[in-house]
Amino acid sequence: MKNPFLTPLLLLFVTTSVGAESMVPSDGNADADQTKSVVCAGCHGADGNSMVPTFPKLAGQHAPYLLKQLKDFKSATERSNGIMQGQVATLTDEDMQNLAAYFASQKKTIGTAQGSSEVIALGKKIYHGGNAETGVPACMACHGPLGVGNSLAGFPSLAGQHATYTSAQLKSFRSEARKNDAKSMMRTTARMLTDQEIEAVSQYIAGLKP
Repeated sequence: MKNPFLTPLLLLFVTTSVGAESMVPSDGNADADQTKSVVCAGCHGADGNSMVPTFPKLAGQHAPYLLKQLKDFKSATERSNGIMQGQVATLTDEDMQNLAAYFASQKKTIGTAQGSSEVIALGKKIYHGGNAETGVPACMACHGPLGVGNSLAGFPSLAGQHATYTSAQLKSFRSEARKNDAKSMMRTTARMLTDQEIEAVSQYIAGLKP
């Protein structure tokens, strides 16, 4: 029987390993002219707290992670999205650094887990203990028990994120529609998750309060 804690660093939304060369430093200025953030606000909210569950909350996310996603959308080689690709097409590196710093400086709103007690219990089990039978690792090993992640290691904050968005990203990793995870860590993990486990852990994450 596999121990989920022995499966190295295969956790939710990981886009880079500890010390990986793919980690993008962020030297942005959160107080710089934020006129470009007005465009982002249409989907993600002026303060980065999206009200639409298909669009992720950006507020409070680690700046290096946000910057990496913007760069990945711009290159469109490992993470492709027509809307985002169009939005970042004219952004300079400095623009992206400043946007990442701005949204990282905002306070994320508290989310709410929805579903039956059985669903939330399953999500909690996967998040904190993984699934030893199928080799799914515990999410908290990289993202922490409260879902705050680890900026230096490249592990994003998950707490309070919309369950709809989290679920969609896990399924994108599973299908390899999204491939900007270092060493295929997220794709490997997502392939071991069932639809039921994805929905459950996504709901549990939505209710985490850092």
